[in-house]
Formats: sequence, structure tokens, C-alpha cells
Amino acid sequence: MKLTAIVGLLLTLLAGPAAAVNPDEVLADPALEGRARALSVEIRCLVCQNQSIDDSDADLAKDLRKLVREKLKAGASDKDIKDYLVARYGEFILLRPPVKSDTYLLWFGPIIILLAGIVCIFVFLRRQSASNTPSKNPELSKDEEKRIASLIGEKD
Repeated sequence: MKLTAIVGLLLTLLAGPAAAVNPDEVLADPALEGRARALSVEIRCLVCQNQSIDDSDADLAKDLRKLVREKLKAGASDKDIKDYLVARYGEFILLRPPVKSDTYLLWFGPIIILLAGIVCIFVFLRRQSASNTPSKNPELSKDEEKRIASLIGEKD
């Protein structure tokens, strides 16, 4: 029983994620196939949106993988292929878009929101602590002094 569990665990760990690349898509040249796989990991599947075309089984991802391999066979550089895909689909197709003026909000927006949240919490806590601390010498109005005097039985 223990041996079966250990073997099952080892097989599960060694299996790793299954890539969606079909055997008929693999290029004969290992160097070109390596470049194709590296590019496929950087390109977003427009159907799945959170997966690369290397991991996706969607038909569009298959078409994009084939397109990448065709362009590599034709002698295109990695930059040429990325530029072609960006021109056709926009920078959304890149899983890691470049940092430039168009993408500043994408890259730095979460940090700005986090810092704004920290500042808001700090200001809120400061106001809470300031409103909860009583003043050292509270000033009483004349009406309050008269009311206190009448409660304790003193006369003016």
C-alpha cells in the first residue's frame, strides 16, 4: 500500500504540466523548436487570456503556434514575430508587455493603489486616535458649570 502511494506521488510530481503543443506542430530543427517554445510561452492566448499559447488547447492558440513556427522557418527573428503579432492583435497579446508610457498604468497602477491604501489607513488611524484622546483641560461652558453646580448642590 505504501509503495503504491509513493510511486503514485512520484509519478504525479514528475509528470509536470502537460504542454498543449501537438506532436505534428513540433519542428524538426531543435534550435528552431526551442525558439518557438520560448516565443510561445511569451504570447497570450486570446481565448484563455491567462494562459500562453504554449499551454492552451484553444484553436486560436494552435493557429498562433503554427504561425510562429512558419515565420521561424521563413527566417524571421523573434522580435519580428512579436512585432507582427503586436501589430495584428495589440500589446495585449504579450504576457509581459514592455514598460513604456502606454503601459505605465498597467505596471505601476497596483503599486500606486497599494500606497494610496496605506496612506488612507494611516490617516484614518491618526484621526481615530486624535478623536479618542480626551483633552487635558476641558473647557466647560457657563451652562455646563451651572448644571454641575446644581447637581452637586452648590449655589452661585
